[in-house]
Amino acid sequence: MAEERGEGPAPVLTARGLVREFRGFRAVDGVDLDIAAGDVHALVGPNGAGKTTLFNLLTGFLRPTAGSVLLEGRRELAGRSPETIARLGVARSFQITSLFAEMTPRRHVELALASRTGLGWRFWRSDRALDRFAPRAAELLDQVGLGEHGDTLAGALSYGRKRALELALALALDPKVLLLDEPTAGMGVEDVDRTVELVRRIRTGRTVVLVEHNMNVVASLADKVTVLQHGAVLAEGPYGEIRNDPRVIAAYLGDSHAAR
Repeated sequence: MAEERGEGPAPVLTARGLVREFRGFRAVDGVDLDIAAGDVHALVGPNGAGKTTLFNLLTGFLRPTAGSVLLEGRRELAGRSPETIARLGVARSFQITSLFAEMTPRRHVELALASRTGLGWRFWRSDRALDRFAPRAAELLDQVGLGEHGDTLAGALSYGRKRALELALALALDPKVLLLDEPTAGMGVEDVDRTVELVRRIRTGRTVVLVEHNMNVVASLADKVTVLQHGAVLAEGPYGEIRNDPRVIAAYLGDSHAAR
């Protein structure tokens, strides 16, 4: 259980003074961020606001020009490799899926589970080595709604189911913090609704950070919203406050969202 303070649960992930420059351009400009344990925390803003760059800094895919990222207030993540950060409990999904088309969802998840063990790449040599992970793989596939598709080739899955498989791969790492980059991008209404329900289910016992353009999804899921503008924090708070902030309305959401 998260440590309780006067203002709520203690942060599980903290960024201070986070900066990332590309040839003099500041894509992330002095961001301070507190992700409370157990929350769904949304990062919103238009293209170019710095959301994905910030994601990459939190998960080790980019090194910060300046600043720090702390896990549970004590482990410095800035400068560590993505693999090390994932082993420490911070996992992410990507906006663009990257799956093996000729491999089944079951085998994808078994390999992800095996990657957390001392087997290393030796598990490729034997199907028997993966059998030990079959029960847990089946549980994860059921959790993301793919229980009946475990033996379908990944290339034959619909787009929404591919995104669900990617989520199962992230969950296989048993993360404390799960970062989702545009989890509903490119989805129809039915898949969006299914994904929202899925995130509601898998948030139990973990913290979720998501980048999302669909403000209906943000309104449905987020406990807290951080709005970015030009790589800096413009506003932060519950969705009900953010949607009525004149700066946010002017910069991102528009009057139609403010009225919701």
